[in-house]
Amino acid sequence: MALSDYVNTLGRDLLRRHGERVHKLSLHAGFTCPNRDGSKGIGGCSFCNNVSFAPMARERAAVREQIASGRRVIRRRTGARKYIAYFQAYTNTYGELERLKALYDEALAEPDVIGLAIGTRPDCVPDAVLDLLADYRDQGHEVWLELGLQSAFDTTLERVNRGHGWAEYAATLRAARSRGLAVCTHLIIGLPGEARWHARQSLLRVLALGVDGLKLHPLHVVKGTRLANEWRRGEYRPLTQAEYVDIAADLIRVTPPEVVYHRVTATAATRILLAPDWCARKWRVLNAIEAALADRCRVPAISDEVEHGTGLSGG
Repeated sequence: MALSDYVNTLGRDLLRRHGERVHKLSLHAGFTCPNRDGSKGIGGCSFCNNVSFAPMARERAAVREQIASGRRVIRRRTGARKYIAYFQAYTNTYGELERLKALYDEALAEPDVIGLAIGTRPDCVPDAVLDLLADYRDQGHEVWLELGLQSAFDTTLERVNRGHGWAEYAATLRAARSRGLAVCTHLIIGLPGEARWHARQSLLRVLALGVDGLKLHPLHVVKGTRLANEWRRGEYRPLTQAEYVDIAADLIRVTPPEVVYHRVTATAATRILLAPDWCARKWRVLNAIEAALADRCRVPAISDEVEHGTGLSGG
């Protein structure tokens, strides 16, 4: 058995729809973030050192050069011949429309790039950008809008200095899906002040609103962040691997099978990772999640009818 036997993974979904392997190529297009440049705040989220999310990207390299470099690695590793250009680092809709279009067009000009995945914040996706992405979709490209929500609780988002709340996410999600755009929502497990219940309620609230894809991330402590200082002072305790695996497996089990999981764990570069150390060992975590799901599949999933009807109204 494999993880994809228990989870509707993006890899399996793309293989089914395109008839061959399709792989994401992570790009750093030199964007910043309104929570770092002073528009909304300075310093960004308490956990954010973006090197941890895009460790191999080269900010000064042109998009086509990054694609060429990533293509060489992926072809050797997986044999994939088609790719999705994943604009990953920072906020990839935060700029003038003309600049965004030029960057997206540069990626799609590569003959083996069949689509885009655009990572961004839910408060930085104006209608004009949604219309642009919908136009790419109408041209036959694979298009995913990836929204970094992290938590459905406004108190948590404020605590980590996120700079937006649930309301911005809900508005952008509805606007994107009204245009037929596929949305992948990012959720972080183990945020300060949150317990297992918060992770479950965040997922249920996202599912109730409607979503096409999900990413689960464990919160890791990396150098150069406010969270690192909180961890050093003993104010934050990261989850153990067993705790994360248990929560992630439960969330996957209550997710409808048509929702595509783009990721069920995440790692940070060892040169900047402070804690927990298990976040440097992706395959060990993936194998543990697979084993946990296999165990859970022997018994029925817990009904969430009551929880879906809780009608959460705020953070």
